[in-house]
Amino acid sequence: MEILKTKIQLENDRVLLLPFEHLRNQELKEIIFCGEIWKYMGMDIKTELDFENYITNTIEQKANGTCYPFLVIDKLNNRVAGSTRYGYLNSASQKCEIGWTWYGTEFQGTGLNKACKYELLNFGFETIGFRRIQFSADQENLRSQKAIEKLGAKKEGVFRNNYIGLKGESRNDVYFSIIKEDWPLLKAEHFTEFGQD
Repeated sequence: MEILKTKIQLENDRVLLLPFEHLRNQELKEIIFCGEIWKYMGMDIKTELDFENYITNTIEQKANGTCYPFLVIDKLNNRVAGSTRYGYLNSASQKCEIGWTWYGTEFQGTGLNKACKYELLNFGFETIGFRRIQFSADQENLRSQKAIEKLGAKKEGVFRNNYIGLKGESRNDVYFSIIKEDWPLLKAEHFTEFGQD
């Protein structure tokens, strides 16, 4: 997975994904200070210091090889809409998790997420060569679970006490996956608007 050490830029008619360290990451400040975004993320971004720590930590995690984060740009208005990443990178098993995804509230439910996930899935399976891409969502986060199901991902089960929430409580996650054998059919059935070959 040497390609993950390069600068990856993904794009279709709706979305542009830039490497997270791009200078435009400062534009996240315009949308990041919303408690609703962080309800199921196990953290909260309330202050300028929180924001700077989020930027620094994300770039450090990329540098140590645990993830490859992106800035999400909405091409309809050329605005930074949020962030997403390939995480839990595992080259030995050729798998990862697409997640840590968040969007400013005005970008939620606009179709941007599907456009973004198409690029990540297509590049992940067809260029990087992942055999498995998984997703997770808090058991109470029904909105995220529905968004994952719309991608055609298969629900696999509940991971109990999978992370610690904002108040120090244990939280459960629901896991989903798409494997490389699924991708050609899912691509044709769920992502026709992004230009099939």
